[in-house]
Amino acid sequence: METAFGSLNRHQRGRLDIIDDDPRRYAFSNLFEVASKSEPYRKIAVAKNFEYVLEALRAEGLSPWWAAPHDEFALVMDGEVVIELLDPSRQVCDPGGAGAVELPDAPQGKPMGRVTARRGHMTLLPAMRCYRFRAIRPGVILLQTIGGTHTEYRWSEICDGMEGRNG
Repeated sequence: METAFGSLNRHQRGRLDIIDDDPRRYAFSNLFEVASKSEPYRKIAVAKNFEYVLEALRAEGLSPWWAAPHDEFALVMDGEVVIELLDPSRQVCDPGGAGAVELPDAPQGKPMGRVTARRGHMTLLPAMRCYRFRAIRPGVILLQTIGGTHTEYRWSEICDGMEGRNG
C-alpha cells in the first residue's frame, strides 16, 4: 500500500476498508475535493465530533475578517497562506458563543503580526482576536473549531456512505 499526499490540483478519492463492522456506520470525504469545488473561504465541515468540527476552506484571494470566542487552529494543507492577526480595540464577538463570526467591517485595534504558513504549518488563532487569510494562489486550509452559524454541513453532497441519510 502506498500513501500519497494530495493537493488541490492533484487528489484522488480514497475508500474505506471495514474490518469488522457495518460500512453504513461510516462516511468519509476528501478535503481537497471539497475545497476544489468550494467558493473561497466557505467553511465546509468535513469532520465532526460533538461540537468540534474540522472545516475545509479554499484559500484564494483575501478573506473577510473573522473572530471566535474560542481558540481555533488553521492547518495549511496546500499552498501558501498569510494569516493576519489583530487584537481588537473592542469586543467583536460573544464570549459565550460558538464558532467564528464574520466581521462586517475591518476591525480597529493593535496588529499582532502575521504568519506565512505553507503545507503542514499550523497556526493558532487566539480566542477573541481577529484574523483574516490571504492567498495569492489557491490553497487549502483545514480549520479546527467549534461549529457555528457559518459552518456548512453538506454531508450528503461531500461524503461517500451518506446516501439516503441527512447527516
